[in-house]
Amino acid sequence: MALVGLEELRAAQQRIAGVAVRTPLMPCPWAEDGKRRLWLKPENLQPTGAFKIRGAYNRLAVLSAAERERGVVAQSSGNHAQAVAYAAKLLGIKAVIVMPDTSPAVKVANTRSFGAEVVLVAPEARDDVPGELSRRHGYVWVPPYDDPYIIAGQGTVGLEIGEDAPDQLDTVLVPVSGGGLISGTAAAIKLTTPGVRVVGVEPELAADAQGSLRSGTRVVWPVADTYRTIADGLRTPTVGLLPFEHLTAYVDDIVTVSEEEIRATVAVLARRGRLVAEPSGAVTTAAYLHRADQVGGRVCAAVLSGGNIEPTLLSELLSA
Repeated sequence: MALVGLEELRAAQQRIAGVAVRTPLMPCPWAEDGKRRLWLKPENLQPTGAFKIRGAYNRLAVLSAAERERGVVAQSSGNHAQAVAYAAKLLGIKAVIVMPDTSPAVKVANTRSFGAEVVLVAPEARDDVPGELSRRHGYVWVPPYDDPYIIAGQGTVGLEIGEDAPDQLDTVLVPVSGGGLISGTAAAIKLTTPGVRVVGVEPELAADAQGSLRSGTRVVWPVADTYRTIADGLRTPTVGLLPFEHLTAYVDDIVTVSEEEIRATVAVLARRGRLVAEPSGAVTTAAYLHRADQVGGRVCAAVLSGGNIEPTLLSELLSA
């Protein structure tokens, strides 16, 4: 399979301009220890609260008139769901979103608020129902990560980091789920800022991507195992086929963080960084703060991928 190149990344950047927010790189003096510096890429500031709008809009924007008429179907625990719903609304396309019935209520409500029809299913059925709906109604399938347009759209995060990179930037930390974000971001970083390392981060309880990268073959975790992590956006049991090709080509390493580290980092980002991060979005900062020996680097940029957290959970983590 062909890797996404700079031409596709630049085209995506032009396509999403004015729809996705060009988020800043924010310095984090509270995270400095005299030896290392941290910069955050706050994708929680996107109109849907997460980076997913980049890939979703890029994918829907290239649909033909006939495909737009058919409508689209997507599957997601929340952030891709909201992004597809939002992009579809902007483009006048019907959207049907299949979501696990364990998805955070705030993500389900937000998806519906953008006009999408939401179909709640058991977690183990999340991958089967979209195909059934597509066959029955003719909807166009919009995958969450295993698609070159999705990867190119998410890769605009990496283009922006490369353009805004502080002096001596040597490491970029990216959350890993199905692999769309890290695939596009790693491609963009390696193609525009050679020498900068790209390190993925995922929960210890959903470490399929780390196993895949280190073994050289796609590792699949049982859904029941990945659903143990609080990071609901990172529960995908394996990386996609095309993302795996990008991981092996461009990603230097993948490290993991514990549930306790994720929880503590959500709280510190809110208290010290004044940023609301969902657990999935906090893993990169958690790696910087708690796994320095594995992350390496002296000047790091961490992608805070989203901020769609249940208010009750945020309150719980802040009061812990």
